[in-house]
Parts: sequence; C-alpha cells; structure tokens
Amino acid sequence: MRCPYCGNDEQRVLDSRPAPEADAIRRRRECGGCGRRFNTFERAERPRLFVVKRDGGRQEFDRDKLTESMRLAARKRPVSAIDLRAAADRIERDLFNGLVEEIPSREVGARAMEALRKLDPVAYVRYASVYQEFNCLGDFAHVITHDLSHQEPALV
Repeated sequence: MRCPYCGNDEQRVLDSRPAPEADAIRRRRECGGCGRRFNTFERAERPRLFVVKRDGGRQEFDRDKLTESMRLAARKRPVSAIDLRAAADRIERDLFNGLVEEIPSREVGARAMEALRKLDPVAYVRYASVYQEFNCLGDFAHVITHDLSHQEPALV
C-alpha cells in the first residue's frame, strides 16, 4: 500500500472498523512520510461471475449497474436508495452463493423484478416494461392484472 499523496509505502493504521456495507474493513491510515491521513477499504476477493446476455455475449456482473437500473425504475417513487442498495446486495449475495460462474441475464432481471415487486408496484411495472420489452398496452395490463393482483400490499 502506498500513500496516495506522496507514494511512501510506510504508514500506520490508526483505526479499523467494519465498513457500512459490512463486507469490508475500513482502515484509517497515517503516512510515515508526509503525515497525511487517508482511508483504505479491505474486502475479500470474490470469484468472478459472468452474466450471459440474450445475444450470447458475456459480461462481468456489476452490482452498480443492477442498482442503477432499479433506481431508474423507482425514480420519483417512495423507495429509498437504502432499500434499493439492500435489494441489489441481496441479489448479488444470492447469485454468488449459487456457486456458478455464469448466469443468464433473464435470471438477474427476474430477481430484480421480484425485489421491486416487494418494494413498489409502479417500479416493478416500469422495470418489467423495459426488461420484458413491452410492445403494447396489453403487456402492461397483463402484468398489472396477473402479477400484481396476487401480491400483498407493499409496505410504505
């Protein structure tokens, strides 16, 4: 580890504690050369997980991309960023616990839809409309009457 300010490789750890994500350790360090302080985050290296796209292409799983797509679906809805991040974290954890190296994109999308369905029905329909490539109003009506009519009310 090198100091981001002066490049010195000698520093001391002032404080260590779990990071907010709970899967990392945050360390507060002080450089032995310039005396400036900085933070580092240490987390276990995860195996690589690839998402197999509809066209057969493969792309490394990206939790930030998943979170952003869910955030767009929940835009201007009463869904907190914390709830969306927690849902994305659960999806990521479940995918990595599946012990597979590749997963179809439809599986990732289905998990995101299920998470949004529990958080907010409008966000669910928005996500489904893009993910399932709705072409007409009938597609919306089908999702609303079949998917959401059997759902328990969302907790707000």
